[in-house]
Amino acid sequence: MVLSQRRFFTLITIKKQKMSSKQFNVAIIGLGFGAEFIPIYQRHPQANMYAICQRTEASLNEIGDKYGIETRYQNYEDVLNDPEVDFVHINTPIPNHAEQSIAALKAGKHVACTVPMATSVEDCETIVNLCKETGLKYMMMETVVYAREFLFAKEMYENGDLGKIQFLKASHQQDMDGWPGYWPGLPPMHYATHCVGPVLGLTKGQAEYVSCFPSGTIREEMHECYNSPFAIESTHIKFKDSDLSAYIYRSLFDVARQYRESFEVYGDKKAMEWPLIEGEPLVLHTAKKPEPEIPEKVECPDYAHLLPDEIAPFTTGGVYGGDDGEEHLSFTQGAGHGGSHPHLVHEFLTALAEDRDPFPNAVQSANWTCTGIIAHESALAGGELKRLPEFTLS
Repeated sequence: MVLSQRRFFTLITIKKQKMSSKQFNVAIIGLGFGAEFIPIYQRHPQANMYAICQRTEASLNEIGDKYGIETRYQNYEDVLNDPEVDFVHINTPIPNHAEQSIAALKAGKHVACTVPMATSVEDCETIVNLCKETGLKYMMMETVVYAREFLFAKEMYENGDLGKIQFLKASHQQDMDGWPGYWPGLPPMHYATHCVGPVLGLTKGQAEYVSCFPSGTIREEMHECYNSPFAIESTHIKFKDSDLSAYIYRSLFDVARQYRESFEVYGDKKAMEWPLIEGEPLVLHTAKKPEPEIPEKVECPDYAHLLPDEIAPFTTGGVYGGDDGEEHLSFTQGAGHGGSHPHLVHEFLTALAEDRDPFPNAVQSANWTCTGIIAHESALAGGELKRLPEFTLS
């Protein structure tokens, strides 16, 4: 690596020492997956875990009592009318993301929102415009770009170990049978940020246009839910102002595959490939070695050292869901999201403290989300090239 170990950890120490002491009041909206973040905010030095919001009173009080949170709301509008709330962290079902984000920005609240940003191009544009008009911060809380595997690739990229990036590939395959009612029949590319994010995020690239092909069919009873019969959608992404392209593929129903969020990057010096089976090591390929020596299996390091000491333990699991060990299905099925949750929290809080855009910001989040939305339009048109809207490229 370019940085010596001593210098690297010195920089981390300096960064921690410079951390602002200002605290921000967070209200978590939705307490299924959202409850995973409560203990992280409670221990982060820049956060005050101020309020929670859940429509079901019994669930609201159960979580509130468990974590000792006094301010509780059943109505989202009441959260937005509370002047003590600095930002909302939205963890509600996908159809609610855009509406709730837009309402929060109009109410003067910063927004952290789980993926995807929205389900329409128009709503993505509204969020981008509101951020420009108000100066408020928006961050789509994309787990993969803060997973340890991505951080490992990012470190290699920034140190020059990968060399010139030549190609990127990612996938997200998941069996969604049994999930809530809005999931059946969802077009795979409408929930694509887990594979769009890493391929664009590594080089901070932007998708300019896409071509997507559908393959296979899901069960007929799901076809009418979104007027989409497709089992798999695979997309080529052309980067703006770059010689790069990327390939991504998604499936949600009727495909035999263990859960997999994968990310692969190919440089002219080294390449990194995700394992085919969960729990196996990453594979690094090094150019110009004798053929049998080109690949090597490597254990991905953890990146808890990038975080404040108070939340560093949250990268390794075992602390999610409290002492009873219960964890949300998205966490257990997603293999802990690569230890990303505390990194997401830390990025948004430090962005607020430093008055800078978080990563990904509103425009980047829109570009990643619209890549999937536009890709599905391409699939419906038999793979026709479709361009991303200009507001996602600014």
